[in-house]
Amino acid sequence: MIRKPIITVLGHVDSGKTSFLDMIRGTKIVSQEAGAITQHIGATEVPIEIVKNLAGELTKKYGFELKIPGLLFIDTPGHEAFSNLRKRGGSIADLAVLTVDCIKGCEKQTLESLDILKAFKVPFIIAMTKIDKMQGWDSKKLSFTENKENQSKELLEELDKKLYCIVGEAHKKGFLTERFDRIQNFTKEIPIIPICNKTGEGFPEVLMFLAGLSQKYLEKKLNIEVKGRGKGTILEVKEEKGLGKTIDVILYDGTIRTGDQIVLAGKQGIIETKIRALLLPKPLDEISAPQERFDSVKEVHAASGLKIAAPGLENALAGSPLIVKATKEEIEEIKKEIQSIKIDSEENGVIIKTDTLGSLEATIKLLQEKGIKVRKANVGEITRRDVIEAEGVKEKDKIQGVILAFNTKINPEAIEEAKKNEIKIFNEKIIYNLIEKYEKWVIEEKEKAKKDFLAEVVFPVKIKLMPENVFRNAKPVIIGAKILEGKLKTGTKLMKNGKIVGKVQGIQNNGETIKNASKGEEVAISISDAVLGRGIENNDELISFISEKDMEKLENSQGILNEEEKELLKKIKEVKLQEEAK
Repeated sequence: MIRKPIITVLGHVDSGKTSFLDMIRGTKIVSQEAGAITQHIGATEVPIEIVKNLAGELTKKYGFELKIPGLLFIDTPGHEAFSNLRKRGGSIADLAVLTVDCIKGCEKQTLESLDILKAFKVPFIIAMTKIDKMQGWDSKKLSFTENKENQSKELLEELDKKLYCIVGEAHKKGFLTERFDRIQNFTKEIPIIPICNKTGEGFPEVLMFLAGLSQKYLEKKLNIEVKGRGKGTILEVKEEKGLGKTIDVILYDGTIRTGDQIVLAGKQGIIETKIRALLLPKPLDEISAPQERFDSVKEVHAASGLKIAAPGLENALAGSPLIVKATKEEIEEIKKEIQSIKIDSEENGVIIKTDTLGSLEATIKLLQEKGIKVRKANVGEITRRDVIEAEGVKEKDKIQGVILAFNTKINPEAIEEAKKNEIKIFNEKIIYNLIEKYEKWVIEEKEKAKKDFLAEVVFPVKIKLMPENVFRNAKPVIIGAKILEGKLKTGTKLMKNGKIVGKVQGIQNNGETIKNASKGEEVAISISDAVLGRGIENNDELISFISEKDMEKLENSQGILNEEEKELLKKIKEVKLQEEAK
């Protein structure tokens, strides 16, 4: 039997993800006789009759013969919900809709969504939203194919400009995209469908392509043994009045029944329990009180969203696999799967704590893509032990001695320990905000460290004294100087032939006191303990004296000195060694 494909919606904040799903769930696009939208737990089912009714002749035009029973949309859009649709080696999502704002184009989270879809190997279509925001666009409750005929040539050209900006950005990420009605080969190119969430324009194409592409290219994946043992993924762990802790599950294979023995992952290990109740939402018009929101059912077939009530679900992990009547081998597989996601190494790196298995896996993947090393990664609240672990890392590398927490609590002891030892904890409710804030902090810390470093070390410098600009001959000598190489700082000791001839007390440029001067600048400098004609002449070339400590710091530094300055540092070292050897 072919099951309904599971579809998730991703995109940048305010790109129309929620209103897209509202339109799918709403009655605006649904004609009454075509079949009813069914509300699942955490998902919405669109029957194939609705798709056929809306798409009409379009299915024939594109050669789609629709046999699938319908489409199952995950209700919560965005990266976090998507991350909990995980299964080993990928995602239970069969397809994704990536929403892109027509006016704003590809934004930060659009590009990050492309990274996630690539990492989890999920095929997708692009819904180019808000075409009604284009000045003059007359959006109607029609297919885009029909409605584009009502637009001016200039508007269609403007739409193409915006569409090909998206094509260009997607290409940088390795994806070939094109407007749906210009695609020759759907195995190679991803369709972009212009839509309006307010009127429903373009939705016939969206639903048709989701159904048609599933049918054509995912049929093998959608073929299930309907009477087989149920397999699913935990979307959310929830407290329900009168039921206690429950799990919201997306069932992607087989059948699940009341009384079935199920196996899933928990915070402390494997949970084995027996289903007390399978629950589906009641139709809205039948709900008279909050506690009567659910209907109890005997069995549920894939693909479906359902709620399970069972004993011992307090420590259940969202993002965990769930298997009915699991074999010993399958239980071992789940254990291995969970262990493969968690990280426990002795390497220097950040510490990650998240609320669910899915968000843990997604966070690790995104950090690794950015080249950020991870020392420890686990699910649960931040403990004092995590902070102590970060302290050890901080001693070797301040940048990596931090904790990245996604949507999780911080233990009071951990807060105290972190405050005492100045351990930075980043705790965010959006994965990308978490990574972005950490990256921003890293840049700031590196800049600060660079500033501190530059302030405390003596730089390699080579200057030429200017005989035509002598303002004072002795103690201090005040004279013009041209910076030939490197950087001159106040406080730098100057050498001639390996011997210290004085210390730079001050630097002025056009009468203004400055702290340092760079290559090419001509400045006035005062040199303490120096006398012109005794040890130094008014046309000498002088170099900086650099202590062993500063020499070592500069040699080990990265990105501080350019190639010329590195060569000058070597020369200064040689001059010092020659002087010491005398």
